[in-house]
Amino acid sequence: MSRKVAEFYKVSFERFKEDFEKTYFQAGLSEEKIKEMYDAIKLPSRATTASAGYDFYLPFEINLDVGDEIMVPTGIRCRMDEDYALFIMPKSGLGTKSRLIMYNTAALIDADYYNSDNEGHIMIKLLYDLRNSNKSLFLPAGKSFVQGVFLPFGITESDNATGIRNGGFGSTK
Repeated sequence: MSRKVAEFYKVSFERFKEDFEKTYFQAGLSEEKIKEMYDAIKLPSRATTASAGYDFYLPFEINLDVGDEIMVPTGIRCRMDEDYALFIMPKSGLGTKSRLIMYNTAALIDADYYNSDNEGHIMIKLLYDLRNSNKSLFLPAGKSFVQGVFLPFGITESDNATGIRNGGFGSTK
């Protein structure tokens, strides 16, 4: 029997808009267009009852040439029990068929990221690395592109961590 340990939410529109404008390579979209994108964001979901992974969906279309990289602001944040972490991994189909890879191969989202100044906005950096080809890759808005799995974790008996997170990528030392 599966234990319910987390819930996905959208970040605020203001947070999504700020991160989108900072990272998306097509600058200059109107606030109305960004709001349409935001309103269409789908929360991560599982495809089947036996699926371990929650599919994350692209909030906008992407068209990449070989060697292109892009930071995708997903518009998603996740509240989870303190003894769980969310591991985000590439979708196997996109990786094996198209060689679309995550920049850091897998992402680890800690429970305390949810309360960071950036609202715990989950951002995914992708690289299109189809070697020996000049074929471009197009993925429509709403396409699943990565998946997240919740896993419990333990700590050592001598653990003495006292830090408090306030920030995003690489914010703990």
